[in-house]
Amino acid sequence: MSKTDKIILGLDPGTTVMGYGVISVKGSKLSAISMGVIHLHKLENHELKLKRIFEKVRFLVDEYLPDEVAIEAPFFGKNVQSMLKLGRAQGVAMAAVLMRDLPIKEYAPRKIKQAVTGNGNASKEQVAAMLKTILKFSEIPKYLDATDGLAAAVCHHYQSKSIGNDGQSYSSWESFVKKNPKRTK
Repeated sequence: MSKTDKIILGLDPGTTVMGYGVISVKGSKLSAISMGVIHLHKLENHELKLKRIFEKVRFLVDEYLPDEVAIEAPFFGKNVQSMLKLGRAQGVAMAAVLMRDLPIKEYAPRKIKQAVTGNGNASKEQVAAMLKTILKFSEIPKYLDATDGLAAAVCHHYQSKSIGNDGQSYSSWESFVKKNPKRTK
């Protein structure tokens, strides 16, 4: 495994459905290892949801052994109670990662969308479609929270300037494609 090879776990925290995605980086090639969701809606109270998030994230870390973790930051909404619960979910997920001494980086939803699609206002469907092209998976999952988790991982890869060995950074996916047309076929 070279210095540029790594596994990145991406997390999209939620209190009803939490998405995750795991990607492999081998040189300049990205591939999806796994993606899915953690269903929380059947749990009776918020504390049980937080416990499940902690357990499942710790399981994902132990299962896939990521080198780095990326997590989507809560967005500012109008409902303070929802924001508080989402922040707790994110905090518990981060604690599960930090228990394994892994580096974790937080990204705003807009930053993730910008990194993946070139448009910070892209819809979940647009993000999923672009990821399908980038990572070459066959079907978009039923729950787009899964592709949101993948998007966090892909964003982290782009932001850490680990594409290739040229040390270049790219302002968007479009910028990367323009400068690397043969690498996106």
